[in-house]
Amino acid sequence: MTVSPALWRFIDDNDPAAATLIVDTPAGPHVRRIPPAMPLPADAEPGIGAEEAAHAAAAMWGMPDFVFQSAVTRKGSGQRELGDRLLLNGKRGAVVQIKSRTIKPKTDTEERAWIQKVTTKAMRQAKGTVRTLRLQPSDMVNGRGRTLPVSGEAYEWLAVSLLDHDHIPDETVPTWEPIGMPALTLTRRDWDFLFDQLRSTTAVLDYLFRVASEPPVALGDEPVRYYELAAADTSVPPAEFDTELVGPGGTQFTTPLLPQAPAGSGGTRAHLMIRFMLEDVANSMLRDAVTEADRLMVLAELDRLPVGVREEWGRLLLDMLDDVAQVPEGHVKWRSRRQLHEETGEYRQMLFTCATRFGKDVEASFGSYVMLRHHEVGERTGRPDALSSLGVMLTPNHDGQRPWDTTLIRVQGPSGLTPDELREFDQLWNHGATT
Repeated sequence: MTVSPALWRFIDDNDPAAATLIVDTPAGPHVRRIPPAMPLPADAEPGIGAEEAAHAAAAMWGMPDFVFQSAVTRKGSGQRELGDRLLLNGKRGAVVQIKSRTIKPKTDTEERAWIQKVTTKAMRQAKGTVRTLRLQPSDMVNGRGRTLPVSGEAYEWLAVSLLDHDHIPDETVPTWEPIGMPALTLTRRDWDFLFDQLRSTTAVLDYLFRVASEPPVALGDEPVRYYELAAADTSVPPAEFDTELVGPGGTQFTTPLLPQAPAGSGGTRAHLMIRFMLEDVANSMLRDAVTEADRLMVLAELDRLPVGVREEWGRLLLDMLDDVAQVPEGHVKWRSRRQLHEETGEYRQMLFTCATRFGKDVEASFGSYVMLRHHEVGERTGRPDALSSLGVMLTPNHDGQRPWDTTLIRVQGPSGLTPDELREFDQLWNHGATT
């Protein structure tokens, strides 16, 4: 897959803020229209409106749980604002500084000078935000309205200078002095494109960290770079993975990190299935000693499900839910699939299960299933301390309020199963129930 050098971009005379890319693929040309950035709110002044629009794009196409509003902290006798917005997901964070051009554009030379000035300021502000958070953690509010403590030491940081400007001169490439972390500049249209294309905060952050180490591109050309990298990815052979780590019957699958068509472009319920499941987790009541930070960690792990396989997994889950409901009264049927992924020396296992009904006995059985599979994979890898397992169980709901109930279990490190528990769970799941 390559970007056609002759036809890669068209400008719509009726909408000069939009562009169209033509991508050559083995299946023929693929057309991707890049619309303008999301309109600014009518009831806000442009600078604040640009912050709200960038937040809305990340919350709507990503998840609101991962987008945090700025916070104010004291510095000496004054105050410091901690970023215009923050993206926090897993072990990665991005400080987003949003700069808006609020007056009529001047000459190209003057506009380039203004863009250079505000980019330099944005990078300096991002550096200050991370430094402050490393010295003094701060309570911050996410797009779900929930307050979580944010420590700068808990994240690998990236700085994003996000520009709201309707008339950026062609081939404008701002520069800045190193700030001690990866950094890049984007337009709001670039930002909206990435979230609309990937529909995953995890995938967007992975992309931003990746391109921050690449030579910069002109403002507004991020979609072109995206498709160039997507083309390059198709020629990279898949890494070898020992499928026996999940046990007999394991198969290796690969998917492009950067899909060509926008995620969910087929408009099917299957793709939305994963988002519905994430929303279930985000809106569920917390039990026992589970905290909002724990919820955010689980959401981040679920959001690591590769974009390219979400529709397939959604179809599978819908099929499994339908299947487990087709059993006689008093019986319980189980369907499940697992995924094991290795990244930077750590193993992550996700277990998706559907059962006929919810109940204490079914919940306990599900817990034993997750614990057993976690133990088995930990033994096979020889590194149980580097393994985490996240189990998700869906059970049909018949009260008319929702189609299913969602139950989660997460296990980290050695399972701690006793020999008796191991024998009992092995008998149940390896020699009893069909899984």
